[in-house]
Amino acid sequence: MTSIRELAAEPYVSVTTFRRDGTAVATPVWAAPDGEALVIWTPAAAGKVKRIRNDPRVTLRACDLRGNVRGGEAEGRAEILSAEETERVRALLRRKYGLQGRLVILGSKLRRGARGTVGIRIAPAG
Repeated sequence: MTSIRELAAEPYVSVTTFRRDGTAVATPVWAAPDGEALVIWTPAAAGKVKRIRNDPRVTLRACDLRGNVRGGEAEGRAEILSAEETERVRALLRRKYGLQGRLVILGSKLRRGARGTVGIRIAPAG
């Protein structure tokens, strides 16, 4: 079993959320460490946000940009963050991903506005 803390150091993490019928949906995302948890950032209208509201259980694995997974899996519980907490998530991602992170986050703010994305904190399950 891989720890969430280890996964937070990876360039990409595959976050698997679950539909109401139990179907797993995996998505590759950027992630940054946040204590024993990790944080991700996504459009507020993304399917994963809806699925997390319904079921906060997630599984995580290291992956590449295309979502090809490798290594062990970690189980977690996801929490959708407030606007203030989302700004903190953006800062953590900018710090980890450098210039690329700053440019992507700026582009997203210009396209969607400050409230068009949300931060999600994933802590170890249990």
